[in-house]
Amino acid sequence: MTLRTLLSAGSVLAMTAAPAFADYSLTVLHTNDFHARFEPISKYDSGCSSEDNTAGECFGGSARLVTAVEEAKARTNNYILVDGGDQFQGTLFYTYYKGKAAAEMMNKMGYDAMTVGNHEFDDGPEVLRGFMDAVNFPVLMSNADFSGEPLLADKLAKSTIIERGGEKLGLIGLTPQNTDELASPGKNVIFTDPADAVAGEVQKLEEAGVNKIIVLSHSGYNVDQAVAAAVPAVDIIVGGHDNSLLSNTIEGAKGPYPTMVGTTAIVQAYAYGKFLGELNVTFDDNGVITEAVGEPIIMDGTVVEDESTVARVAELAVPLDEIRNKVVAETAAPVEGDRAVCRAMECEMGNLVADAMLERVRDQGIQVAIANSGGLRASIDAGEVTMGEVLTVLPFQNTLSTFQVTGEQLLAALENSVSQVEDGAGRFAQVAGMKYTWSKSAEPGSRITEAMVEVDGSYEPIDPEATYGVVSNNFVRSGGDGYSMFVNAENAYDFGPDVADVLAEYLAANLPYTPFVAGRITEVE
Repeated sequence: MTLRTLLSAGSVLAMTAAPAFADYSLTVLHTNDFHARFEPISKYDSGCSSEDNTAGECFGGSARLVTAVEEAKARTNNYILVDGGDQFQGTLFYTYYKGKAAAEMMNKMGYDAMTVGNHEFDDGPEVLRGFMDAVNFPVLMSNADFSGEPLLADKLAKSTIIERGGEKLGLIGLTPQNTDELASPGKNVIFTDPADAVAGEVQKLEEAGVNKIIVLSHSGYNVDQAVAAAVPAVDIIVGGHDNSLLSNTIEGAKGPYPTMVGTTAIVQAYAYGKFLGELNVTFDDNGVITEAVGEPIIMDGTVVEDESTVARVAELAVPLDEIRNKVVAETAAPVEGDRAVCRAMECEMGNLVADAMLERVRDQGIQVAIANSGGLRASIDAGEVTMGEVLTVLPFQNTLSTFQVTGEQLLAALENSVSQVEDGAGRFAQVAGMKYTWSKSAEPGSRITEAMVEVDGSYEPIDPEATYGVVSNNFVRSGGDGYSMFVNAENAYDFGPDVADVLAEYLAANLPYTPFVAGRITEVE
């Protein structure tokens, strides 16, 4: 164990007198989970009209971030700007441009580094490599062996060293260990334990004379705290993945900003460009944090949009407008699709999407629908619904999949659904044609207390020996989000229509659509 690690762990060491140096201060500006929200968003995290934006009712957008970043840089003489992953996926901008628009905007803002999020692998290593070739900063991922993937091996780094204010800063990247279940990294990328990976990179950085270490972690708030406890030499963790809002002033925040684990400061700034994180830290001579203060800055209507960025985003939007401005339906009330709701309980958007999928294939003998909540990316407000809004809810271009499984496999799927609720995992299943009851107090793998399938208007318990027709999306059917029990399903057909088109057609057939919850999912003690 190095001296640096012992100091960070809080060990008391007898040391001979040494010359004192001035404390070192650094401002860490950060974003995470931007998800291609280059234009302003509504309070529902979906599209926001130009009229509402003019009225000051919208949030975020690249033009506000450009202004906020410049203003934040002007407040300090020593800063870095970093990202916690998932720049990719979420709107038509990504569907059309893949990583090119993100690279352009991040270069404009002057990012110093980012970590790979799971969605950076949505279109395989090819698109990630194109993005890395286009950006002016390092992209990092420590907890994977990618030496066998030629598109990444010579470009992607586990860690890097940059200099700021005359000091070396070590930056390490993390991505979810289950990215192979969440995206499409291919068979040549093997993901590993985050704490072990960070510890290995910390040792290399310390051997290179670095005593200020920052982890860019697309791993979630719980994992970040575990990594901080396991590797106390890490000074700062800039988080992402579970869209945690950390704040000392905002009601409902998941934790304080920063969250301190020993001397490690953990920060995260929600998602979608709605906040810019600003952490101000002071290090002592040994590279240990002595002060860490800050707060995420909300990108609301008071932040003036940078005019040149507004113009450039509008230019990028031209090819998208015909698709997304088409009105396809109408809702009688807002449809709740917030991830904090849909990844923990029955939600209105989950019922809507599951019903739409089931209605499309019910005449094929399909009895139940399973929609992974990780595929639901926004709410929809009341009134006219555009195709752009539908595509913001369902941006992944997943296709409808039908297949047959046994009741035993269906029960295993439901156990998988509720196995990681504490982490806000996207595998939580919204359903149609069935209902289930689960207990969070039980151990994962034995949390389902009741599961029933609808038959002729009434519900019957799932028979482990029976065969059931299921509809989901091709991501889930191929084992995504932990649904490995569906990989070898019988009579699988993964090439149905885009789920977004299915949703648009269902909404159009049920005008005006009225959202609801109906007791399909029940949590018990």
